[in-house]
Amino acid sequence: MHGAFMGLSASNLYQNFDITWGDSRGKMLHNGELLTLSLDKVSGSGFQSKISYLFGKIDMQLKLVPGNSAGTVTAYYVCSLHNTLCLSSQGPMHDEIDFEFLGNLSGEPYIVHTNVYTQGKGEREQQFYLWFDPTADFHTYSMLWNPQTIVFSVDSTPIREFKNMESIGVPFPKNQPMKLYSSLWNADQWATRGGLVKTDWTQAPFTASYRNFNANPWLSQKLDAASEEKLKWIQRKYMIYNYCTDAKRFPQGFPPECQ
Repeated sequence: MHGAFMGLSASNLYQNFDITWGDSRGKMLHNGELLTLSLDKVSGSGFQSKISYLFGKIDMQLKLVPGNSAGTVTAYYVCSLHNTLCLSSQGPMHDEIDFEFLGNLSGEPYIVHTNVYTQGKGEREQQFYLWFDPTADFHTYSMLWNPQTIVFSVDSTPIREFKNMESIGVPFPKNQPMKLYSSLWNADQWATRGGLVKTDWTQAPFTASYRNFNANPWLSQKLDAASEEKLKWIQRKYMIYNYCTDAKRFPQGFPPECQ
């Protein structure tokens, strides 16, 4: 089933999600108003939406793993494949829109890692610091996806836009419905300082929390001039990596969308 956009507002997460792995490490609490995922040395955990979406705006409030979260990754993304294939990016033609939150040592900032896969090709990473502590309270992380554009936002502030540039030969995800997934897992081989900082299992279990899911049809929405300015300001101030400026990575020239 897909595209069932009726303005799905879910104070009741039971209606919209299934906890899919991690044994009892994923929990729905308070009559489905709160969902938590946890990670210990044995396993992480994850959930997925019951239905698939073709375009729309998806909002979820997250409170990330507090304290020493180094080595952990909280992933929150939509993907056209089964979850295990998305996590390993194995699908030959899959589409995916990613938020990943890379844990860090206590007092060090989380890194928000974003990526867009189209027809199986990713490598479009942009990374940001946040302007608040994402472990102290819930904040809203949004993906707006329509035939014209993809916009990543944090608390209604846009941080990244990936426009439809099919006119210059860049594939755009517009034909494959996608499910929403989230998972909390150990990625200490790369997540924190390129894998130099390992997960401290004495701090386990690590827990991330979710609430206030919404999915709405936004088929023609795009950024207005004020939002464009805000986006540029955020990128100047908080972006710490942009594949479109990484000349070492693209010695043959930057991807066309970077021009």
